[in-house]
Amino acid sequence: MREVAIVGVGHSGFRSITPDMSYKELMYEAAARAYEDAGVDPRRDVQSFVSVAEDFNEGTSIFDEYVPDQIGGVLKPVHTIPGDGIHGLIAAYMQVLTGAMDVVMVEAHSKASNVLTLTDVVAYAMDPIYNRPLGANPVFIAGMEMNRYLHHTGTTEEQCAQVVVKNRSNGFLNPSAAYGASLSLDAVLASQPVSYPLKRLEISSHADGAIVMVLASGDVAEQLSYLPIWIRGVGWCNETPSLETRDWEGATYARKAAEMAYRVSGIRSPRLEIDFAEVDDTFAYKELQHMEALGLCRDGEAGLLVEEGATELDGDLPINPSGGSLGVGHLLDASGLARVLEVVLQLRGEAGERQLEDAETGLAFGWRSIPTTSGAAVVLSV
Repeated sequence: MREVAIVGVGHSGFRSITPDMSYKELMYEAAARAYEDAGVDPRRDVQSFVSVAEDFNEGTSIFDEYVPDQIGGVLKPVHTIPGDGIHGLIAAYMQVLTGAMDVVMVEAHSKASNVLTLTDVVAYAMDPIYNRPLGANPVFIAGMEMNRYLHHTGTTEEQCAQVVVKNRSNGFLNPSAAYGASLSLDAVLASQPVSYPLKRLEISSHADGAIVMVLASGDVAEQLSYLPIWIRGVGWCNETPSLETRDWEGATYARKAAEMAYRVSGIRSPRLEIDFAEVDDTFAYKELQHMEALGLCRDGEAGLLVEEGATELDGDLPINPSGGSLGVGHLLDASGLARVLEVVLQLRGEAGERQLEDAETGLAFGWRSIPTTSGAAVVLSV
């Protein structure tokens, strides 16, 4: 197989609201920074463009028609992936693997502040026959899953709340994070109940922003970058979308996606071979559930690791040093690419105050959020 590397990254944001910028301006700013970072001219050097967007969120049908101008993709191949940002990265990665392309870019963005009734929009993704007529709010479903996860694994509400404390604290060290904060465990536990046992501070708040990455084949990557970040393995999985038949305990989609990524990258013991991970934490309990499904610890062990400090920046297995979605903000379908962005910055040694020591291999995992059971993983290394 050809080798593929990330040779340039750029982002714009992240803020809770951006009344001064349109989504096109966010995309343009991120793209300009990524192209400068990679040392390429999109009109001359980039051969294909991938955009991640969901028409429902954009309020526009066939959204890829609104993409080329601001990313430099006019008169070039451009297509849209309606999935998580890591799905878009994988699509770009596979284009390079074909040998037809040497340089491909991927873009994902969020203008969540423009969506006035996001919960109602998300409800359209529910099964239309049996589930949607129930009128179940997506956060209500998250509460049911959290309750089942706690019962199955013995994880405590205090351990879930500690995830919030950790990630919001990490966000304080990330100048791009919209929701960095110093919170006590008691403050999280005392926050407003939303859907038992899920509390308000355990739900990531939305943010606006855009992320662009430039991928290149092995020989081109070494010409463009002094420190290319190599894509060692990718994986993805969609479990059943219906509430009646899905796995309510173990995040099968995460386990299957990770198994594929580990198989491609040759990783046999993720707990020993992966130095740190950025995993989806749309809800606090999801970080713990995903850690276990990704093979970073045993079932029921994630809460104990968080409680003992093993997932802190100076712990044995740092999780979400960026602050995750709880600290950075939930970027809709760009959230997965935000996880990849942090892995790239850490491996480059460009993460500032939150920089980890001796980080050589990192894992990024994205979940497309309720009501989907759609996940994607990527293993990166220097």
